[in-house]
Amino acid sequence: MKIAITGFTGFVGQNLARYLSDIDVLGISRKAKGINITYSELSRNIFNEQKVFIHLAGKAHDFKKTSDDAAYFEVNTNLTKRLFDQFSESDCEVFIYMSSVKAAADSVEGVLTEDVIPNPITVYGKSKLAAEEYILSRKNLKDKRVYILRPCMIHGPGNKGNLNLLYNLVSKRIPWILGAFQNKRSYCSIDNLLFIINELIEKNTIPSGVYNVADDDYLSTNEIISLISNSNNQKPIIFNLSPFIVKFIAKIGDIIPLPLNSERLKKLTESYMVSNEKLKKYIAKELPLTSKQGITKTLSSFKT
Repeated sequence: MKIAITGFTGFVGQNLARYLSDIDVLGISRKAKGINITYSELSRNIFNEQKVFIHLAGKAHDFKKTSDDAAYFEVNTNLTKRLFDQFSESDCEVFIYMSSVKAAADSVEGVLTEDVIPNPITVYGKSKLAAEEYILSRKNLKDKRVYILRPCMIHGPGNKGNLNLLYNLVSKRIPWILGAFQNKRSYCSIDNLLFIINELIEKNTIPSGVYNVADDDYLSTNEIISLISNSNNQKPIIFNLSPFIVKFIAKIGDIIPLPLNSERLKKLTESYMVSNEKLKKYIAKELPLTSKQGITKTLSSFKT
C-alpha cells in the first residue's frame, strides 16, 4: 500500500507519518526535501501509484487577523479542488479531506451532528465548506471512497495551542475566576484521530461521506482546570465569581486593554459539543483514549 499525505510537516501530518511508519508514505508540501515532492511535481502517474490520498494541508485560523480572505480560499478551497480533480482522474482509491467542525458552525446549540445545515461565520469556515461542497458535488466516482472529516479541537503531545496557554496560566497558580460558568466542550485527541484515519483506510465497508471527529465525552473548562492542577499535583483554584461581575469586567475589557473581554469570555465559557456517533457506528470499535486520558497525556507533555 502507498499513501500520499499533504501537510505532512504539520502537527497531524508528522504524527500520522509516524503512525503509518510501516507503510510507504509520500509527503507533499510547498517546499519538499529528500524523497518527498512539491505540489507542482504531482502528476497523474504519481496519483496512480497511491492507494490513499490524505489532504491535511490548509490555512488555519489567523487569530491576529492579518490574512486577507483570498489567502484562505486559495489554500483551503482552490488547492483542495485541484487535488481532488487529480484524484478523480486517477487510479487512487481513497481520498480523505481534513476539514473542520467550523465548516458547519462557529457556535453550537445542543450537540453538533452531520445533519446540521452548515452556516459558518468566519472566512476560515467558509473556505473549508466551499471545498467540502465541491467534493460532494462530484458524483459517480466509481470504485472510490471519499471521506470529509470535521474534527473539533485537535490536541496531543507537541501541540502548542490553547491548552498550552491555559496550562501556563493555571501552573502559575493564577485563580480561575470563571467557575460559575458551566459549559461542555468536545476535544479530539491525536491518538483517536490517527486511529480513525487508519480505520477509514483499512475498512472498505465504511461509506463515503461527511463525518465529525471527536472524543466520546465532553469536558467543561472547570474540569480542564482541575486536570491541569492534578497534573502538577496541585489543588485547583477555582472561584465562582458572579457572572454579572465577570461580564461587567469583560465589557470594560472591550474598551480598555484587559486580559478579559467579551470575545475571550465567550470562547472560554461557551459550549461546543460534537457528536461522533455516525463515525463510531461504522467503525464499531472503542476509541483508544477517553477525553480525560487524552487531555492528561497532552498536559504531561507540557512539562518536558
